[in-house]
Amino acid sequence: MDNSSETYLLEIKNLWKVFTKNDEQFDVGDHELVKQLEDDGGVAAVRDVSVKIKRGEVFVIMGLSGSGKSTLIRCLTRLIEPSSGTIIINNENVSEMTQEQLTIFRRTQIAMVFQHYGLLPHRTVIENVSFGLKLRGVEKEERENKALEAIEKVGLKGWELNYPVQLSGGMQQRVGIARALVQETDLLLLDEPFSGLDPLIRREMQEELIRLQEEYHKTMVFVTHDLSEALRLGDRMAVMKDGVFVQTGTPQEIIMHPADDYVQRFVQDEQKIAHMVKNEPMLDNVKVLPVAASENRKDKVASGNRG
Repeated sequence: MDNSSETYLLEIKNLWKVFTKNDEQFDVGDHELVKQLEDDGGVAAVRDVSVKIKRGEVFVIMGLSGSGKSTLIRCLTRLIEPSSGTIIINNENVSEMTQEQLTIFRRTQIAMVFQHYGLLPHRTVIENVSFGLKLRGVEKEERENKALEAIEKVGLKGWELNYPVQLSGGMQQRVGIARALVQETDLLLLDEPFSGLDPLIRREMQEELIRLQEEYHKTMVFVTHDLSEALRLGDRMAVMKDGVFVQTGTPQEIIMHPADDYVQRFVQDEQKIAHMVKNEPMLDNVKVLPVAASENRKDKVASGNRG
């Protein structure tokens, strides 16, 4: 008996996104055509990505700017239309949905948290948190009760009637998380939600997300460019480069056995920390490359705006 539908909440099969001048659909199986489109100024942001994500799993997609990670997560809900491939979420084929079906699906099956919060400035905290339920047609009393519960869960009790402009960045992101939780969906998509926050606030938000995950056991796809964040949050992770998953595995597997020099450059600092903290040759089989002064991650940012 095939229990894969019970085990996996999200399955991506051979997903491509090629940005072209007219953003036309085409057969990406024709690699010569893809090359021709790129020669004509097109950009292959996601290249033949396939992965299965288990229910209750936190799956982190990590990569530099331009690697395609943000494009990929937006393809999952067709905020960006994929060029080709299949997306299955909770046994439903998102790739084949009509716009009407897709709108209902987004409102009921998926919650999203983005870096720039996306709060409605003219609405209070409780109105922002309950807005998705309002779109579903939930009665006012019920949606406000659920919103109050979510607001308390993220540590914002007492701020219900404040407006976003009255909140710090970390508090605004808590509102975004509460808005996602109140939807009571199985899948959360988070696109660099903490990258705009100060380091201490960022760490607090990571701890808050870990605490909430222990309680709610959501399936999460979490996009980041920060390895330490990926290691703290991820059950599994994929390292992305030029639209491709270069390596997929547990954080420990990727640190101990980087697939190539690109992954190695990401993990070498964590390898050194592991040596110092444990004071034992836990990674003797792993090559640690010297870090040149010029090898700052910012110098490694790929050109373009794909991730």
